Amino acid sequence: MKSYDVAIIGSGPGGYVAAIRCAQLGMKTAIIEKYSTLGGTCLNVGCIPSKALLASSHHYEEATKHFEEHGIEIPGDIKVNLEKMIGRKQAVVDQTTGGIDFLMKKNNIDVYEGLGSFKDATHIKIDGKDAGEIEAKNIIIATGSKPSNLPFITLDKERVITSTEALKLKEIPKHMIIIGGGVIGLELGQVYRRLGAEVTVIEYMDRILPTMDAGLSKELNKVFKKAKFKMMMSHKVQSVERKGDEVIVKAENKKGEVVEFKGDYCLVSVGRRPHTEGLNAEAAGVKLNERGQIDVNEHLQTNVSNIYAIGDVIKGAMLAHKAEEEGVFVAETLAGQKPHIDYNLIPGVVYTWPEVAAVGKTEEELKEAGIEYKAGQFPFRALGRARAGGDLDGFVKILADKTTDEVLGVHMIGARCADLIAEAVVAMEYRASAEDISRMSHAHPTFAEAVKEAALAATDDRALHV
Repeated sequence: MKSYDVAIIGSGPGGYVAAIRCAQLGMKTAIIEKYSTLGGTCLNVGCIPSKALLASSHHYEEATKHFEEHGIEIPGDIKVNLEKMIGRKQAVVDQTTGGIDFLMKKNNIDVYEGLGSFKDATHIKIDGKDAGEIEAKNIIIATGSKPSNLPFITLDKERVITSTEALKLKEIPKHMIIIGGGVIGLELGQVYRRLGAEVTVIEYMDRILPTMDAGLSKELNKVFKKAKFKMMMSHKVQSVERKGDEVIVKAENKKGEVVEFKGDYCLVSVGRRPHTEGLNAEAAGVKLNERGQIDVNEHLQTNVSNIYAIGDVIKGAMLAHKAEEEGVFVAETLAGQKPHIDYNLIPGVVYTWPEVAAVGKTEEELKEAGIEYKAGQFPFRALGRARAGGDLDGFVKILADKTTDEVLGVHMIGARCADLIAEAVVAMEYRASAEDISRMSHAHPTFAEAVKEAALAATDDRALHV
């Protein structure tokens, strides 16, 4: 039986990054993955493939709707070859997961293909291609999450589908009904709306992206309505029924009336749940909470001292970059270092167009906490770069402490916001004031100037270009 300093169950962004950092720190490391490719949900059926389809569909929309205004005329019809688009997506996934294989070899990490389950607190049984048993002084659980469902919905994975199936459809839906107005539903909804599908979004709460700043929800809702999405807020889904190639969704609106929606596909996008099936955590004595998450302390240690857990399987936002930070944190903790994670400064991003990004506190949270704050907002349409490219939607909003001017939250929607948010994270990590940001030179013309202008607005209501 092979023995290791550390073994990681699950090879998603949390697991494989933890493995690399452990190996860098001199630990003999093994990683166990039940699927034939590494990278977990994110690389195989999540972040990466969805971004590939968002990019391809964005190119199509630009070609059919915006090229002409730039003086680019394409004779004849511009057509979608969905099979080729899905094929390109898969090639991106294959290249990316292949990169993880390379990183495992480079760092001398042993990879086991099979379902890893606890035999006891230091032994893992592997069922599958590399069947057997290994021993490890320390074990990191990084098994991720699976799509959630509503108890009355039967997922046939043909017409009533999850995000996994939505990434590999054989046809463009005529009418896609999306249950859930969160990140995943909105991103995939935009892919198929661009390609010509009618899209209806049904959300239980009174707005899309209910956990983000209300201003961002309002702005994205406006953009989606302009793109002819049907946005049904405050609707409680009661039933989903498939009849042949038709799916019928019944929901109760805020007046208590039952309304019916008919489409050829229904994407159930109501969040994700921790994935611990087959782990046999109880054999190691590891405790799960009532939500199915693995309980951990501030060191990401379970109730069993040599077993740690990271990523979607524990509490907190289900984000790949959160899992990566936690993977590094555990590796460095095992090496005797003193790492830290500020969970308030882990950004959230929605990769629609316009992109939506945020870090820190929302206005709603600051009001609830009784913290007095100033808000500075700047619209993208006032930027020369935005006008030059034609990306006019959105704004940057900076929230700063009323007394100290320290930046407490940054919320943005617009072109390239997924990248722009990093400036806000750096500023807040060093406890910058709004005035600090406002006095830093930002290249002209760029989208980043909106951050400077919003900081000027938050400092003393002195934005220059509005």
